[in-house]
Amino acid sequence: MHSHFQPVDLHKAYRLLNHGPTVLVSASHDGVDNVMAAAWACALDFDPPKVTVVLDKTARTRQLVEGSGWFVLQVPNAAQARLTYQVGNQSLFDHPDKLASIGVGLARVEGYPAPLVNDCSAWLMCRVIDEPHNQQTYDLFIGEVVAAWADDRVFRDGHWAYEHADPAWRSLHYVAGGHFYAIGEPLVIDQNS
Repeated sequence: MHSHFQPVDLHKAYRLLNHGPTVLVSASHDGVDNVMAAAWACALDFDPPKVTVVLDKTARTRQLVEGSGWFVLQVPNAAQARLTYQVGNQSLFDHPDKLASIGVGLARVEGYPAPLVNDCSAWLMCRVIDEPHNQQTYDLFIGEVVAAWADDRVFRDGHWAYEHADPAWRSLHYVAGGHFYAIGEPLVIDQNS
């Protein structure tokens, strides 16, 4: 990765998803890597930190997650809007060269099996907590966050700093049909009044 790729205290990892961004889900199994977009992901617990994500039965990424028991949730940014849309709308089943044709760069962190998507704002490495009923009935996967990182140009000291970063770093929030919102300006409430 690069010098701005910094670890995040696991007790603060929930903050990487707490604002409800669209995420990229990456996984790898038997030499196959894939990335998909997901709008339905959220923080679930603090200690140990856990997340949930909905992975449809038709998704190739889901098969990789089921095979490996690992996935990464990453927070893409406004500069990655087209990439996010494309990985969410092309299937590896139909496009075997999906990642290369879209231009998705992947990196690995030693000791972890799932790949990270380059140039995102944050990454959460997750080990699947097997819940067969939830997975089969609701397509809902639970992951324990075992490591987290963020780009310190936009997340530092345990907090997002969108108002101090270039607008290209703003997180994406998917609506439908290729329509995203980028996170807006902060509204801070005076807790003493």
